[in-house]
Amino acid sequence: MNPISHGSPGNDLTVLESGVHYVCQRCNACCQWPGDVRVSDHEITQIADFLGMAESDFISRYTRLRTNRTGLSLVEKENHECVMLENGGCRIHPVKPSQCAGFPNKWNFPGWRGICRAIPVPVPNTLGGKNSSP
Repeated sequence: MNPISHGSPGNDLTVLESGVHYVCQRCNACCQWPGDVRVSDHEITQIADFLGMAESDFISRYTRLRTNRTGLSLVEKENHECVMLENGGCRIHPVKPSQCAGFPNKWNFPGWRGICRAIPVPVPNTLGGKNSSP
């Protein structure tokens, strides 16, 4: 028996549950989970621009070295919420990191179904752009 995979926030090609796509309801449960929220150089540029900040100011104010010391992550508040979670929503939602956009389809954590309100939607099985059902 294979153990359940929870994916990797750094692997954009991951699909954890074949045939299902979870549609985010913006419940913010994933934004309140401790851990690294990876930000790439491209994402830093987009977020800093969206916030009207210089990249260097954004980096010094809102990022830290990842736990594995291989890049930058958004900082957390003392209660482990993402620093970008404000007034019940993501302050950078239109330009949020791909790690955030990938939850829970590309990565998740043990017990996520108990707190996340994402709605499962069946994905049609297609081969070559055509439905494979008879």
